[in-house]
Amino acid sequence: MPARALWAPLLLSALAEDLGGGDRTAAAVLPAGLQLSARVEARQELVVCGLCVAQAAFEALDPAVDFEALHRDGELVAAGALLARVRGPAHGVLAAERTALNFLARLCGVATLTRRFVQAVAGTGAAIVDTRKTLPGWRALDKFAVAAGGGVNHRFGLYDGVLIKDNHAAAVGGVGAAVRAARAALPEAGIQAEVESEAEAQAALRAGADSLLFDNRSPRQLRELVAAFGGRARLEASGGVNLANVRAVAESGVGRISIGALTHSAPAADLALEVDAPGGPR
Repeated sequence: MPARALWAPLLLSALAEDLGGGDRTAAAVLPAGLQLSARVEARQELVVCGLCVAQAAFEALDPAVDFEALHRDGELVAAGALLARVRGPAHGVLAAERTALNFLARLCGVATLTRRFVQAVAGTGAAIVDTRKTLPGWRALDKFAVAAGGGVNHRFGLYDGVLIKDNHAAAVGGVGAAVRAARAALPEAGIQAEVESEAEAQAALRAGADSLLFDNRSPRQLRELVAAFGGRARLEASGGVNLANVRAVAESGVGRISIGALTHSAPAADLALEVDAPGGPR
């Protein structure tokens, strides 16, 4: 789980956005001191991720709420599975409900989609890798969900890895020049370069690249590139990869497949909070 400092402000902002000056419905309907018991249920098969964030949402509004997580991050559960039990003051439980479920649905959705890709390439040796195409402000959580689903995290941001893209190369006169500049400035760093052709791959490797990224290449083209460069650098494929073709991409022999859709297009998982029965007042 990422450090709480990376996601707690996001959670508190979401709670404030929803609650505003107070829950008008709860104030009108719920008796003061009412206690209740509820359950969080999966309505589809999903990979569990983020129950601790959901717990933090309830506890932020009322520390008296008791949240009991029943599964661990990364577990695959069937539709109908009970994910957690929530007990405590009705006002706190129902005020935090939507924010807690929003976070949980997003994180389980990313983890579940990632698991589908990981399962699709099982046995090929290829790793499913995420990108920086994350929901703004959510990067730590999105990448945590990818890992929970069995994927591999690429660099977290611009500050912790060197990836020379086509625009970097265009700005300095070619991929070879870009890699040489990076290698001179960062002699000990791992350097990855996006390349569009065998000639660019050769230029990048001569300049000192450790890894090559091939974007929008067919499985046939990737097999040819693996045959030419597989023994000289780590090879990664990206672009246009989906569940229908990811197996063929993996079978080309590339070691990594980066997929932006893991985080920019994952559907929210279908889950819900259901009240069991109200208790009496305190």
